Amino acid sequence: MDVDLLIGIFPQVLLDGITLGFMYALIALGYTMVYGVLEFINFAHSEIFILGSFVGAEVLLGFQARGALETWSPFLLVLVALLVGMLASGLLAAGVERVAYRPLRDAPRLIPLISAIGVSFFLQDAIRLFESLWRNAFNLVYPSMDVMNERFELTPNIDVSVKSLVVIGASLLMLWGLHSLVNRTKIGKAIRAVAEDQGAASLMGINVNRMISLTFLIGGAMGGGAGVLFGVQYSLINPYTGFIPGLKAFTAAVLGGIGNIPGAMLGGLLLGLLEAFGASYLSLLTGGAFGAEYKDILAFSILILILIFRPKGLLGEVVRERA
Repeated sequence: MDVDLLIGIFPQVLLDGITLGFMYALIALGYTMVYGVLEFINFAHSEIFILGSFVGAEVLLGFQARGALETWSPFLLVLVALLVGMLASGLLAAGVERVAYRPLRDAPRLIPLISAIGVSFFLQDAIRLFESLWRNAFNLVYPSMDVMNERFELTPNIDVSVKSLVVIGASLLMLWGLHSLVNRTKIGKAIRAVAEDQGAASLMGINVNRMISLTFLIGGAMGGGAGVLFGVQYSLINPYTGFIPGLKAFTAAVLGGIGNIPGAMLGGLLLGLLEAFGASYLSLLTGGAFGAEYKDILAFSILILILIFRPKGLLGEVVRERA
């Protein structure tokens, strides 16, 4: 075992883990916000995430077709793609809630769960069908922007790409914006009131259905933003790309405490770090017996252990009491 190598790669792996963790945190917020209000796991959220990625890709490909990638600021183009992707995913999430979940709100818990799984498969194939008709292909590659691929050497042992800095910066702004919205505005107070007690919130004049739809909209927008950032960071996407990141983000939400917004942020960062260190160190620590391909096993093993030993997560599960 090369101890110097283990120490030498630590800063780079740490940075990679933080980048990945922020994306998991953004996706996990969609799961945790919906659960906090409805005590319901929206398993279609991974497709809402990947829709945002596809919308962002279409926006950037549209700019590329018009020659804007060479004349406009790449940061402005990514910002436009990010905002459009967030809007599309947010509206889709609110629409799914209205059509597929609201009519089943008083049904046994298993029924909405089955509906969510059905919506997930429907959205996967709908995206595939649309892209096949539109581009005669459903695998998209984000346009390459030279500025985004530039790398800066921070220390002799760590360098960072511009796109990684964009991902981290955008994620921080989105997380700060969500925190401010939920904790410092009347809308956030209304959402928290609905999460605490829907009946009491309704008696106080809060439109419960509107707040639930708004919760889906915000959670979907966070997922869509994560989808665009995922595309910027990793380039290649397809309609099924969102499945594994979605499951890992669910793991992050459970790790931090499902229904707990700070918990989703913490869980996402921790899972990203654990996955990055697992992918980089497993091979070195086991003499090549286990490699980066086992990182998924690490993530889902954590989910199993958390469910067994601390099902409420690190920061505690936030749920309302049922009458």
